[in-house]
Amino acid sequence: MELLLVFTSIFFIVDPFAVIPTFLAMTERDTPEHRRLLAKRGAWTCAIALILFALGGSLIFTIFGITIGAFKIAGGVLVGLNALDMVQARRSQQRETPAEKAEGIQKEDIGIMPLGIPMLAGPGAISTVMVLALGSKGALVTAAVYVSIIITALVSYWVLAAATLVERRLGQTGMRILTRVMGLVLCAIAVQFIIDGIKLSGL
Repeated sequence: MELLLVFTSIFFIVDPFAVIPTFLAMTERDTPEHRRLLAKRGAWTCAIALILFALGGSLIFTIFGITIGAFKIAGGVLVGLNALDMVQARRSQQRETPAEKAEGIQKEDIGIMPLGIPMLAGPGAISTVMVLALGSKGALVTAAVYVSIIITALVSYWVLAAATLVERRLGQTGMRILTRVMGLVLCAIAVQFIIDGIKLSGL
């Protein structure tokens, strides 16, 4: 059950399905081959960024004197804000501002920025992997965090590479329903992060 929680936490906060409309707008003039290339760059940028933050989380905590309890509470709040936007089927501005979207449409290579960071690996995803990596209770859970990041990146690539087909099959209504369901689950995960943080802080 804990391994499933790790994967769903990471996958739902990255949420490649919510990226599809913006990705299609940014790559409107691109060929299917170039679109797949950009999707691959975005997915691997997301994976590398999340792995680096998961690995470097303990160093960041040591430098700034942050406790895991405090970070779990902060991460829960951040994830919760993303989840509330998802429940309302609204794109979070933590992950993508209108200015970033406009800049992405004008750029020829959007793979690394803004697609990889922050559209896929946004602040919520970064805080989630740091909380999961530092709060893991064993080697198996720690390994699950990194495996989940890789699987999430692969699924993100497949979803974005087939973005036109996915949008056609699900439609705007289907994508909104899927986003709302994922947001509801993410809300529960955010609350659990906050509860765990309060317990660890002894509040």
